[in-house]
Amino acid sequence: MTTYPHTVTGHWIGDETVAGSAGTLAVVNPATGDVVAETPAGTTADVDRAVAAARAAFPAWSTTTPGHRAEILRRLGAGLAARSEEIASAITAEMGSPITMSRTAQVGFPAAVIDSFAGLADGFAWTEEIGNSLVVREPIGVVGAITPWNFPLQQIVSKLAPALLAGNTMVFKPSENAPLTARILAEVAAEAGVPAGVFNVVYGTGAVVGEAISAHPDIDMISFTGSTRAGQRIAAVASATVKRVALELGGKGANIILDDADLPKAVTTGLAMAFSNGGQVCGAWPRMLVPAARQDEVVALAVEAARQYTVGDPTDEATRVGPMASEAHRRKVVGYIERGIADGARLVFGGPDRPAELTDGAYVQPTIFADVDPTSAIAQEEIFGPVLTIIPYADEEEAVSIANGTSYGLTSGVFGAPEHALAVARRLRVGQVDVNAGRWNPLAPFGGYKQSGNGREFGRMGLEEFLETKSIQR
Repeated sequence: MTTYPHTVTGHWIGDETVAGSAGTLAVVNPATGDVVAETPAGTTADVDRAVAAARAAFPAWSTTTPGHRAEILRRLGAGLAARSEEIASAITAEMGSPITMSRTAQVGFPAAVIDSFAGLADGFAWTEEIGNSLVVREPIGVVGAITPWNFPLQQIVSKLAPALLAGNTMVFKPSENAPLTARILAEVAAEAGVPAGVFNVVYGTGAVVGEAISAHPDIDMISFTGSTRAGQRIAAVASATVKRVALELGGKGANIILDDADLPKAVTTGLAMAFSNGGQVCGAWPRMLVPAARQDEVVALAVEAARQYTVGDPTDEATRVGPMASEAHRRKVVGYIERGIADGARLVFGGPDRPAELTDGAYVQPTIFADVDPTSAIAQEEIFGPVLTIIPYADEEEAVSIANGTSYGLTSGVFGAPEHALAVARRLRVGQVDVNAGRWNPLAPFGGYKQSGNGREFGRMGLEEFLETKSIQR
């Protein structure tokens, strides 16, 4: 095997490095096209071995106290913080997140999530009396976790922290495109006191490792974050063993700007939510719904703000938009931009051409369309790139109808007078709404309606996803 700076020499099973037996998978830096790492290409046999380790570790781990598990989580969080620069550099190298974002959101958010779950241990109703019944909440068993490439550490921590606090063990498959933080996380978990076999990592593709995890009879639950299409497949495969499946899938969030909104704040915040991480965020707001009479004013504000989104080398601290996570994804995003032009949307910023002076790498120009038909492809389908669609509406009823008029229901935003905006937020068929840029709360549940998935992450409800409930009558 060629040695690259971040090469992973084996799977992590039972606190040991287990050599792969089916070749390797290359990890490509999307900014340069260079191979920066290799990981094993996992097999069904590798999954079997990891599941056996997790199953063997479950009896002892599940009987530890919540307080003990919370203390281990706190040590885990501290260990990740100590390696934050290494983690940030790895994420920037593997999927192109600008280094400033890698240091903050990519590393900072997971730390907040771990801390929030650790704080739940003492006050959570692990048992309660209901009439003559003792209701007991117990770990579900072995959890299979499968995550995407856009927030490599955040996505697994959002599953691992509640799963461990609940007393479960885990087999984890990271995205083959962004697998590097998985090994760091495994090492830190072991140093924090997570026993052997409680957390296992198997690298590989969704078609092989993801399928094996989803189908495995000794895995009790699947927690998946990714595309709706992949979620549909996982749910279908997992149904044969009737295991619990929690899905956090795609989104097409709407930012509704009401007549009484603070327009500059609404537009600049909305643009940030559309372009953050290069638009590669399931909870982004790629649709900006604006009063028709004020569309030109909104366009002018959006274009002016978009000029501040410097595109370039993700290791440069001045960069705000790095490359797309892969060349294949760049082509997909460009295809949507070309589709928007062909369908008659008004291109007011950016476009399908490469950014100036960036002839190599998976770069896309941040792009804004106006006069977008709410039924068009760019307004209905998840682009997952830095593309903002400005959609005019005639009145509030139409705005709500447009916002609810996709197959997704993950996140949205509303800007306006506080009570007015809150009333509109209540009408949206999504799992999370920010009113006037409400602050992110790691204790609030996150998840989707409709084809954005089921179940919830974060906080008490996120912990409950990983527990069984038993009633004992006496």
